[in-house]
Amino acid sequence: MAIQYLALTSLIVLYSLMFIGGYISAAGLGLTCPEWPLCPNGVMPSEEYFIEWTHRLIAATTGVLIIATMVASLINKNADLKIKITSSIASALVVTQITLGALVIDTKLHAVLVAIHLGIGILLFAMVLLTVLFAFRISKSSKPITT
Repeated sequence: MAIQYLALTSLIVLYSLMFIGGYISAAGLGLTCPEWPLCPNGVMPSEEYFIEWTHRLIAATTGVLIIATMVASLINKNADLKIKITSSIASALVVTQITLGALVIDTKLHAVLVAIHLGIGILLFAMVLLTVLFAFRISKSSKPITT
């Protein structure tokens, strides 16, 4: 049962990450924190860096959750190949996203990289959503059938 809630938590946190990322982009705050991975002043940024720092913190949390979901699916004996594939693709995409996020900052918001970052984010969301759907199918299929 834990894999279902781990996958669902990953999806919810990922959605919040996409929401705050969209806000940052629309508000023109993408370079408020010009260094990567930490903002100036280290782990706890000053108020001017808070929104971008929050985005990075949620991104790191999302990465951990998605990779943990993949590990859980790989060690779960009831998990079929579909969830293992979608969670593995999601893990590869989240690593790609974090890397692209760093490149977007390093290249001062290069438009092509920003667009690729958005596109991969959408693919990542789709893979995590599929992982959630497959995870909840595990719980249905592993329940004993009573007649």
